Amino acid sequence: MAIVKASVVQAAPVPFERERTLEKVRALSADAAKQGAQLVLFPEAFVSAYPKGLDFGARIGMRKPEGREDFRRYFDSAVDVPGPAVDYLGRVARENAIHLVIGVIERQGGTLYCTILTFQPDGNYLGKHRKLMPTALERLVWGFGDGSTLPVFHTPIGILGSVICWENYMPALRMAMYNKGIQLYCAPTADDRPTWSSTMQHVALEGRCFVLSCNQYTTRGDFPENYDAVQGDDPATVISRGGSCIVSPLGQFLAGPDFDGETILSAELDMNDITRGKYDFDVTGHYARPDIFKLLVNEAPTNAVEILTQPAEE
Repeated sequence: MAIVKASVVQAAPVPFERERTLEKVRALSADAAKQGAQLVLFPEAFVSAYPKGLDFGARIGMRKPEGREDFRRYFDSAVDVPGPAVDYLGRVARENAIHLVIGVIERQGGTLYCTILTFQPDGNYLGKHRKLMPTALERLVWGFGDGSTLPVFHTPIGILGSVICWENYMPALRMAMYNKGIQLYCAPTADDRPTWSSTMQHVALEGRCFVLSCNQYTTRGDFPENYDAVQGDDPATVISRGGSCIVSPLGQFLAGPDFDGETILSAELDMNDITRGKYDFDVTGHYARPDIFKLLVNEAPTNAVEILTQPAEE
């Protein structure tokens, strides 16, 4: 398919309310589909919150009871994979005939993960990517992903994959994704600094791929009253100011970056631009030096407990 219509959704979830957030995902996905979108990307941790400014009551050697309650609330609004929320998102993808890529907070056992889920237009769940390296205080509330969730998906619109927020500053991870032939590089984020858009341009140029990045646009008023964030309690205070964008394989902005409020940014992607870009730079092909540099990627799952059973005697 030479032309792909893609949209990135810059919006606020309903923090700590999974079902209401899922309803908003459904409405926003329908809005993007009405614009002709075949691929729709939602931000990091959209279901059901990126708790920016919250410290979960933690100090070195100390945890407050209020912080434990914050974590309980966060955990209760998270997503089981598989589970009812995944089924719901599959229906959203099918209703709108879209490839849906969305950030969720996944729970497994007693641990939360920052995860991206991907669905195809018939509603089938394709798979997930768990963030390998949570940044700074994120490590307090999120576990670490491993190499078993580094997929790309070969779809009718192109080779689709996701790298989350500051994972994009991990050169080895980017190299692994380029080697998989990624064409539609999804970079959901929580970084709203002006420097983020230049990172997205760099990734697009380096990988000669289309880069889609989106962030939440939230104000203090989007969060519950009992949200003890460092930004204070003025409902008008901007917590996350967006910065979503779509970038071509030669580093040109096709949409955004946008810092003005909730929006859906869309662009037409000429997939032939990927080949045109690789004419003079293919980072894992003719521009690589495998005689000097090698990258080893471990995609085996790393489980804390493995049960070895004794074969039954005959």
